[in-house]
Amino acid sequence: MPTPVDLLIEARWIIPVEPANTTLEHHAIAVRDGRIIAILPTNEARARYAATKTVHLPDHILTPGLVNLHCHAAMAIMRGLADDLPLMRWLQEAIWPTESRHASHAFVRDGSLLAGAEMLRGGITTCNDMYFFPEATAEAFDRLGLRAVLGITVIEFPSQYASDADDYLRKGLATLDAWRDHPLIGFALAPHAPYTVSNKTFERIGALADELELPIHIHIHETAGEIADSLRDFGQRPIARLDQLGLLGPNLIGVHATHLTPEDIERLALHGCAIAHCPTSNMKLASGAAPTTTLLKRGLAVGLGSDGAASNNRLDLFREMHQASLLAKHTTGDASALPAHQALRMATLEGARALGLDAEIGSLTTGKAADICAIRMDNPDELPCFEPVSHVVYVLDRRAVSDVWVGGQQRVKEGKLLQITNTELLGIARLWQNKLRQ
Repeated sequence: MPTPVDLLIEARWIIPVEPANTTLEHHAIAVRDGRIIAILPTNEARARYAATKTVHLPDHILTPGLVNLHCHAAMAIMRGLADDLPLMRWLQEAIWPTESRHASHAFVRDGSLLAGAEMLRGGITTCNDMYFFPEATAEAFDRLGLRAVLGITVIEFPSQYASDADDYLRKGLATLDAWRDHPLIGFALAPHAPYTVSNKTFERIGALADELELPIHIHIHETAGEIADSLRDFGQRPIARLDQLGLLGPNLIGVHATHLTPEDIERLALHGCAIAHCPTSNMKLASGAAPTTTLLKRGLAVGLGSDGAASNNRLDLFREMHQASLLAKHTTGDASALPAHQALRMATLEGARALGLDAEIGSLTTGKAADICAIRMDNPDELPCFEPVSHVVYVLDRRAVSDVWVGGQQRVKEGKLLQITNTELLGIARLWQNKLRQ
């Protein structure tokens, strides 16, 4: 008798990411209780399993759900607010003043709904976020059914959310306690950056990370000016300072890392740190380019991040894969640098590994959660196709995503979100556009 399963997804191609450099043709994924129980040829799957629901995708590629390793989701409300500025002018002249006037629970909830919807439609099933009011982001992502790691943001100066570093931690830890048992929502400690957090606060964060077994999510070495200021104020580069304070380790996710010396890379590799590479944001802000090929060769987990929609201006990991691969080729002068399979691995399994979630997500493997992205391949503008993974990285964009599952639950069907309407999202966007114009 056929074995009962909840879902059987049949596709032209499956790129499981594990094993590496593998593409399966005319295969199916069997899902039960939210987990992948088998990947096998379609004809065998039909004979072996009796599915409650079967989805036929004859012109599609299946990949693991994408992992956005660095995002400020609520900043979707500020998309296009201040462009063509370097990082510190962008922050000081536009972003921080806007946040001081408008940041609130409602601002973050609504911005996170916009961002979460954009990410899901683009095949992103997991987001590592850093922003104020994490409880509001949790509410939005819970409604949408997006898997997330939410940052307990810490910064020394006051905001609409908290008065000082202790207040940020107190409120963030209370949110962690309130959402502790949620199946899709986890947490990280998220000190903003070495230039906005004191040694005393870093020491407390290190102790909490060890005690609570949480990742540490932090911007590092984003600009040359940041490093010069650190040398002036602390007599050492930011990574050396974090090392001295005991923060470097396998649980640290350093974001950007565009200005690294060989000594910096050696420190990161020695401690098994991870890097969130945000190529589009880094290029747009003229911050620099992370040495991804060197970092990968040294064994670091290097995932891909969109950054916020205010500095990118899209939450689109298809574009990040494309940009990361081309940027690596450009900066190294090596056309074979960061090939397509490796770029897809960065957008999936490497991001999961950085978050400590690689046993759960990041590849289409028996036993893992059924976080799955289906990509249409029936547009003549994108054909013929000789190598599916090459198409994913170099030809397609997020508009090709047709269906998305998180933990076996469908979140996007034939390009449409199932948890929220475009009418509601348009209303949110227009509301905040009018408020920010005032």
